[in-house]
Amino acid sequence: MSAAASAPSGAPSRRPDAAPHLRDPGLMRSFAYIDGRWTAGADARSLDVINPCDGSRVGSVARLSATDSTAAVDAADRAFPAWAALLPQARAAILRRWYELMIANREDLARLMVFEQGKPLSEALGEIDYAAAFIEFYAEEAKRPNIESVTSHLPDAEVEVWREPLGVAALITPWNFPSAMITRKAAAALAAGCTVLIHPSAETPFSAAALAELGERAGLPAGTFNVVTGDAATVVEPWLTDPRVRALSFTGSTEIGKHLYRRSADTVKRLVLELGGHAPFVMFADADFDLAVDEAIKAKFATSGQDCLAANRFLIERPVYAQFCEAFASRAAALTLGPGMDDRDLGPLMNEKAIAKQIEHVTDALDRGARLLTGGQVDAQGPLFFQPTVLADVPADALIMREETFGPVAALAAFDGEEEALARANATEYGLVAYLHTQDPRRIYRASRAMQFGMVAINRTKVTGAPIPFGGMKQSGIEREGSRLGMEAFTEVKYVCRDWA
Repeated sequence: MSAAASAPSGAPSRRPDAAPHLRDPGLMRSFAYIDGRWTAGADARSLDVINPCDGSRVGSVARLSATDSTAAVDAADRAFPAWAALLPQARAAILRRWYELMIANREDLARLMVFEQGKPLSEALGEIDYAAAFIEFYAEEAKRPNIESVTSHLPDAEVEVWREPLGVAALITPWNFPSAMITRKAAAALAAGCTVLIHPSAETPFSAAALAELGERAGLPAGTFNVVTGDAATVVEPWLTDPRVRALSFTGSTEIGKHLYRRSADTVKRLVLELGGHAPFVMFADADFDLAVDEAIKAKFATSGQDCLAANRFLIERPVYAQFCEAFASRAAALTLGPGMDDRDLGPLMNEKAIAKQIEHVTDALDRGARLLTGGQVDAQGPLFFQPTVLADVPADALIMREETFGPVAALAAFDGEEEALARANATEYGLVAYLHTQDPRRIYRASRAMQFGMVAINRTKVTGAPIPFGGMKQSGIEREGSRLGMEAFTEVKYVCRDWA
C-alpha cells in the first residue's frame, strides 16, 4: 500500500444512542408499514441504524421475514383495484396533500436524513425539496388524459389506445438519496394507478418510514403504499418470483441490477433499472475556465462523491491542463469535512466498504504513476471521513479510470484533440451522464451527439429535476424516471377496436 493512502482504523467507535430531535416525533417510526398498519413483523426482530458520522445508534427498525414480505404483496394486490379505479383527480388530490406535508415537515425530514445517511444539512434540505417536487409533478400528471384516438384503418371501426395501470410495483431504493429515490419512483407509480411495495436500504430506513407516515396523513388508502424494512435478500426475493408483482424498479449497482434482471425473467416483469455511472468531465481549452473549475467541484464532491452522477474521470485539454490541476486541487483542499448537522462541505462515507474502495483506487493510481495533488487519506474527523482527493496524470488502465469510485476522489488526465477526448469519454460500459465544457457551438453539437450517455450536461452540473427523463445507456440501466416517461413503465397499453355496426 502506498504511504499516501492509509487504511481505516475500523468502524466508528460506538457512542451512546443519539436519535434526532424532531419537532414532530411521530415522523420517526421503528416499524414497517403494511396495509395501512405499522408492524414489527411476525418474528419481532429488528436491525440497528447507525449514524456514519460517529457510530452512534440512531434507532432500530423492524427486520421483516419473507412471510411478512409476501403479506405486503397481498395487501398491495388487494388495494390495487380500488386505487386503479379511483378518478385521476382524486389520486392527484391525495398526492398533492402528500407533497404539501413534505414541504411543511422539510426540516424534520432533513434532520432524519442527516442522522441516518450523514450528508450535510443543506444537502439534506435540498434533497427533501427535490423529493417533494416529484410528488407535485406527478400529482399533475395523474390528471392528464390517457386515451389516444387513432385514425382507423378499417371501415366502420373506431380505434383507441388506452394506458391502464399495470398492477403492483416493487421499488428498491438506495441509501445515498433515501427520500428522492422513493418519491421519484412511487409518485409516478401511484399517479399511474399502481400500488407500491418499497424496500429502502437497511442503512437508511427512517426516511422511508417518515414518507409512509406523511402518506397516511395525506390519505393514501391502506395497501397502496407499503414500506418493507429488513435485509434485502430476505425481503426482495419473494417479489421476484411472485407474478402479482408486475413491475420492479431498482436504483443501485449494475451488478445487483443484472441479478434482479435475471431473477425477474420467469415472471416477465416490467423493469426500470437505474444503475451505475462512471461520468466523464470533458473540458476543452476554450471553456470558461473559472466556471469549469466551479462546476467540476460540484460534479465531484456533492454528497461526498456518493452519487451515480458524480464525475469520476476529468479529461482536460492539454493547453489548460496544468492550470486546471492547480486550481481544482486548491479548491478541493479547501473543502471542509464534518458532521452533517455542522453543515460542512462533505460528510462521512456510508461504511467501511466505501472507505476501502477509496484507498484501493488511490493506491492503485499512485502505483501506476499518478501524482497525488491533495488528500488521499482517511481524515482525522473519523474513520468514515475521507479527504477530498485529487490525482493527476492518471493512466487509462488505472482502476479509477475503469470503475465507479463512489467517493471524493477525482482522477485527472490530459488529452490532445476532440477525437481523443470523445473516444476516452465513451470508453466505459456505463452511460449515465457526461459533463462537457466548451464555448464552441459546433463542438457542443458534435460532442452531444457523439457522447454515449443518457444525459449530457453542457457548461453546468445540475441537470436533474422532476420534468426531465432521468436514465442511462449501456449498462447504466433501462427505461427512464421522472417526466411523463416515468409513468410509462407503470402502465399497460391496450388497443381497442370497436365496430358500431
